[in-house]
Amino acid sequence: MYNSYPTRDQLAPGLHVVIIEKHNQQSAIESVGIIERILSPGASHPYGIKVVLTDGRVGRVIRIG
Repeated sequence: MYNSYPTRDQLAPGLHVVIIEKHNQQSAIESVGIIERILSPGASHPYGIKVVLTDGRVGRVIRIG
């Protein structure tokens, strides 16, 4: 199944996003926050672009908002 996660060019520091942290991948528990820094170097990623939120949490962006 293909998921259309936001691409790197759709993301920027200060944007409010929904992520899934690594330890929550199996349970799919979502976290919300504001992007501090984008970690993934590529334009896209099959599981979402990896970011650091302003509170220090790290995860992959599954949607904006």
